[in-house]
Amino acid sequence: MNETTRRILGEVSKTIVGKEDRVEAALMALLVDGHVLIEDYPGLAKTLMAKTIAAATSLSFKRVQFTSDLLPADITGSYVLNRSTSKFELRRGPIFTNILLADEINRAPPRTQSALLEAMQELQVTVEGETLKLDRPFWVVATQNPIEYEGTYPLPEAQLDRFIMRLDIGYPTREEEVRVISQRHLRKREEVEVSAVAGPAEVLAMQKEVEEVHVDDAIQEYIVEIVEGTREHRDVDLGASPRGSLALLKLSKAKAYLRGGDFVLPDDIKGVAVPALSHRLMLKPERWMSGVRSGDVVRDVLDKVPVPKVG
Repeated sequence: MNETTRRILGEVSKTIVGKEDRVEAALMALLVDGHVLIEDYPGLAKTLMAKTIAAATSLSFKRVQFTSDLLPADITGSYVLNRSTSKFELRRGPIFTNILLADEINRAPPRTQSALLEAMQELQVTVEGETLKLDRPFWVVATQNPIEYEGTYPLPEAQLDRFIMRLDIGYPTREEEVRVISQRHLRKREEVEVSAVAGPAEVLAMQKEVEEVHVDDAIQEYIVEIVEGTREHRDVDLGASPRGSLALLKLSKAKAYLRGGDFVLPDDIKGVAVPALSHRLMLKPERWMSGVRSGDVVRDVLDKVPVPKVG
């Protein structure tokens, strides 16, 4: 199965140039059934990354552009009258898919954002009183633009906490950007041919294998000490909840799996701590105004918490 993950990463790298660590992080989230929030500037391949992962894994993919007039039923679906049978039939919304891209999620009002909460946590939706199970795997990739706030609705903490990690993509280096335009020039079309190297069954099998990765007792205590460190930090009003501890546990197991290991190392924890915890912290207003960011707090905690010896 590790060979399968390498093939997936190889296919995605055909379209996402020079961002292997971000693609790997997104794949880790998929392997632990966790949803991803990507916050970055327009044009940095946020949508393309989700779409390419879907193509490489043969998972069904749907995209919803969140707008101020989007209704919950536009996502979940609704019952409509079939005039030929005179019966109401369920018209399923885009949420009935394997990978759902919620583009610019913060542009929709809270009522519509909350339509995702049940699906993200319970893997089900309720349409007019009827509970419907979603297909497995089910993965939400949400994006938001950090520079345009007019007409947006900030995600509530309860929904932010549902995302197992928050990622940024970042601008490519000069050499990477030259590769991007060179590849586009040579293929003479927008689309990139991506081969399907896995399917839903393989993804579910890999998710089960990740669950079998061993986590030593000392590593488990290390995770809790890191999360407790965010709660006690001088710059923080509200630290990470136990859901943050669980996110660290699951993502570190996926990190170990992708490197070919069957047990978690402290470096695996450090490698996922910032994207797993930074969006769960509420900084003191004066510290945020002075330029401190939640990622800086997590890194400071990692520097202070003693690293356990495993082996």
